[in-house]
Amino acid sequence: MDFGLSQDQVLLKDTIRRYLESECPTSRVRAVMESDNGHDPALWQGLARLGVAGLQVPAEHGGSGLELLDVALAAEELGWACTPGPFLACALATAALVASGNEDASARWLAPIAEGQAIVTLALGDEGDEWDADKVVTRARGGTLTGRKPLVPYAGIADAILIAARDDDGPGLWLVERGAPGLEVSDLAGSDMTRRVATVELSGAPAAKISAGRGAVDRARDAGLVLLAADAYGGARRCLDMTAKYALTREQFGQPIGAFQAVKHQLADLVTDLEPALSLWWYAAHAYDRIRERAERHAAIAKAHLTDLFDRTMRVTTELHGGIGFTWEYDLHLWFRRAIFDQAFLGGASYHRQRAADLAGW
Repeated sequence: MDFGLSQDQVLLKDTIRRYLESECPTSRVRAVMESDNGHDPALWQGLARLGVAGLQVPAEHGGSGLELLDVALAAEELGWACTPGPFLACALATAALVASGNEDASARWLAPIAEGQAIVTLALGDEGDEWDADKVVTRARGGTLTGRKPLVPYAGIADAILIAARDDDGPGLWLVERGAPGLEVSDLAGSDMTRRVATVELSGAPAAKISAGRGAVDRARDAGLVLLAADAYGGARRCLDMTAKYALTREQFGQPIGAFQAVKHQLADLVTDLEPALSLWWYAAHAYDRIRERAERHAAIAKAHLTDLFDRTMRVTTELHGGIGFTWEYDLHLWFRRAIFDQAFLGGASYHRQRAADLAGW
């Protein structure tokens, strides 16, 4: 049995990395994150031409029709490069649309998403850091929505927003298009300036019901958890790589600081923590498409473990850089901010560990 990646998957990773090394150095990351909306249309179009935006979009709608593992491999490379933009927002929306089974909505939005021509996002979380479909309080009545969604990725530039809400039949998924009356979007100033979030206020905004029940919402959430885990892995690997190179060039007491046991041991500990974690999110992505009965629990485990590990890696590597690691001019803080987002968005580590325990019947 082969537990590695296929040749096509290795080629996908290599292609994305080469593109980002050429087109998205940290100088461009900084320029985008300091812009008004945190979005570079040219960069996103380039990724779309590589097929990144349409990896999970079915072939009949112009995408590649691949599985979540392929999307997660792309997320790993985007995390490595600290890539700014609406990748996560569109991936969440794609997963929700595919899971909804709504042919009209899929025909309307999936092809433009795959082409990089439309940005669609998902509004799931409610006040109080609630990310469960059964606990949404946004209400749907008579074809309109009323409520507040505090953390919606790239809602400020989205052409449409998928809203997790509830009507008299329970939770479901509704779609609101940009410019709808009763829709107000307010950008937020977050720590991670490479992935913008906004508050969405709905005051009787007209909306089309896409799916009933929590099925599509849960599938989108689980996809998001795996993608955050993959992003965290890529980011942690990049920070470890930067720190190892720094430790071999920064000298103290007449020798590279990497020669000191205290530095070597901390780096070795991070490597031994990080390497086994690769299989954790690979399996969670595989289970999403192939072992549905395990998908929800393993997505929660992967998200909790990898984002915690990213946070710990960032803190250790920043400290190993000494004073330079805490400066704005040095690039390490870009990933520090990204680690904060990965850990918090869609629920923190303790939240998902509790979910994983509950799902296991513990």
